[in-house]
Amino acid sequence: MRTGEPLPAVGDVLAALATGLWHWDTADKLVIVDAEAARLLGLPAAPATLTEAQTRARLHPADWNEITAVVQLAVAEGTLAEVRVRIMDEEGTVLRVVRSRSKPSYDAERRAYVLTGTLQEVAEPGPDPAGGRTTVTGPWRRSREAFLLDAGRALAEARSTAEVLRVAAGLSMPGFSPNGLVVFGVEGDRLTMIGHHGHQSDEMGPFTSMPLGLEYPAAEVVRTGRAVYLSSPEEYRDRYPVTWPLARPFGRSSWAFLPLTVGGRTMGAWMAGFAHPVRFTPDERAVLATVARMLAQALSRAETAESERELTEGLQRSMLPSLGPEVPGVRIAARYIPTGGGLQVGGDWYDMIPLPAGRFALVIGDVQGHDVRAAGLMGQLRIALRAYASEGHRPDAVLSRASRFLHGMTHDEEMSDPRFATCLYVAVDPVSGRLEIARAGHPDPVIRMADGTVMLRPTAGGLPLGIDPDADYPTTRFALQPGETLMLCTDGLIETGGHDLDSGWLRLRSILERHEGDLEALADALVQGVHGPSSHHTTGPLADRREDDIALLLLCRPGPGCGCGCDDTVTVRPRVRRMLLSVGQDEPERIAVARRNVRDLLHDWAAPDQVDSAELLVSEMVTNVLVHTDADALLLVEVVEEGGRRRLRVEVFDSGDDLPHKRRPGELASSGRGLLLIGLLAHAWGVDPRGEGKSIWFELYEGPGEPGGGVPGDGVPGDGESSAVEGP
Repeated sequence: MRTGEPLPAVGDVLAALATGLWHWDTADKLVIVDAEAARLLGLPAAPATLTEAQTRARLHPADWNEITAVVQLAVAEGTLAEVRVRIMDEEGTVLRVVRSRSKPSYDAERRAYVLTGTLQEVAEPGPDPAGGRTTVTGPWRRSREAFLLDAGRALAEARSTAEVLRVAAGLSMPGFSPNGLVVFGVEGDRLTMIGHHGHQSDEMGPFTSMPLGLEYPAAEVVRTGRAVYLSSPEEYRDRYPVTWPLARPFGRSSWAFLPLTVGGRTMGAWMAGFAHPVRFTPDERAVLATVARMLAQALSRAETAESERELTEGLQRSMLPSLGPEVPGVRIAARYIPTGGGLQVGGDWYDMIPLPAGRFALVIGDVQGHDVRAAGLMGQLRIALRAYASEGHRPDAVLSRASRFLHGMTHDEEMSDPRFATCLYVAVDPVSGRLEIARAGHPDPVIRMADGTVMLRPTAGGLPLGIDPDADYPTTRFALQPGETLMLCTDGLIETGGHDLDSGWLRLRSILERHEGDLEALADALVQGVHGPSSHHTTGPLADRREDDIALLLLCRPGPGCGCGCDDTVTVRPRVRRMLLSVGQDEPERIAVARRNVRDLLHDWAAPDQVDSAELLVSEMVTNVLVHTDADALLLVEVVEEGGRRRLRVEVFDSGDDLPHKRRPGELASSGRGLLLIGLLAHAWGVDPRGEGKSIWFELYEGPGEPGGGVPGDGVPGDGESSAVEGP
């Protein structure tokens, strides 16, 4: 072309350069292309007007999504939109790779993007040896997509701010991974540092709190909501001379500061620093912007979750009491663990209530449900129980009044949300160890004896609170011996991990039997055994059962063998076990409980035949009282070690005056064999008058030896009857 000749037409120049023109208006959803652009798209080389769907069909699906993201980013930053896209044929084969450049604008009235740009075929580039990576297609593109998927999944699973920061620190961006990250937040008019990676803590002092008006890239990002990219130290120094001295010691070559935006609100900024130069191409900016959006969402979710946890845990803690000062004569430990998921608040609770004359009460319970209403009812019920107990009522009266109170709270005319609660109330005399227990549908207490023997302690009980306003709650009385520990818990401790009441109890029993430490260590061991890292080794048969909260109370009466440090000179546990059980005239089903307790007490007895004999004789003796007197039976079982040999002594007390005597029943007789059995199976036995009532007893010595040779005790056996009924 000679000087002075007019310039050729733009279209001719573009055609000579194999560059096509295209125009896209998102309001009309039409894409206008010239002949060259049509050819590059795999269409006949002629001008055409295509719909968005027709254009999208010619592009790789991932590239179409990338175009929309890059356009929005370019409009926000006022820059060119540049992206490489793959052109596909009808069979999904890549025909060529083209580069699109455009200057997008946004029409606010029409709420549409308008773009006019160019298309030009490019070769698939290889890696950039200089470190300023520009490859945006091929393997790097696939690596980038995989990276974004993995990063999104990891950030979505993070449940706390610490976890989000840990995930962000581990992000390895394909081709341009940063070697330093900082997450900034906003508090009032200050820019604060939430977390960092790749820096020493003592280096970050100036960045922990900065005025938002400071000429610092992160502060500008928060003020404007727009990203700042600094490709070189010179650019950083020229744009931010005031704060450049703060960044210079870290020795980085490029920086990206991106807004953390959620719901249109900029909640902070994310800084990614690079040891090597980065050009921040549109593709690289798109990756960083996507990560920043995911990071902002993850931080917002974590902040909300942490606020909810803090609120619910604070609510739960405010409803749970402190155990107060140490009570002379006993040791107490308690635990509450929310395990039910969702809201960390529920209806489980425990309490310790001072009573007159130095006594106190332990209360544990569980309001139906795992929600805010359950927690609210729990708080009200706990206050009501404290009020009734402080008035001086007995345990049965406390639970009766509490049941009436809860029934009135939850049973309205519409019966919209009736609730009930299980509860166990124990009045404790710390001097004598005497316990008075009333139970409302709650699991029975457990006794751990001084030698490690563990037994369920069946107690009389009634319906859960709130079901029947006129329900009765009988009281069970027994004494906690020195060295023994009482365990009270909610069903969450038993059933957590897919267990039912039976399998869960066996798991707890093994923990109680094996433990050697003090009371606090025992509480930790019980919780860890069902809810700690090792609990998955002991899962139960009901794997789909929802986890429940755990409340636990331990009461120890210090003595040799208890592990509470009351007698450091004792190195061997005493071989003494004792069990006391009352069986009322209207409670024949408790004979089965007595048999089971005797078998549990003799769990390590050397002679299994003697265990069977003891179980049979206990059943006979208690049944005799219920059948042949009008009195209740009181069963006392003791195992004592004497001279290296253990002795079992069983006594049954009643208030009847008639003494039993031996009979010689015929073959078809249905009674009269009780004393004969005792004489045959026991090493020693007898009947002792006691002024008001009597006791009948027998003894068995562990190990070989013929029973039946013992002489009846000081009491004089008579010729009364003994029923052959063995109880349920």
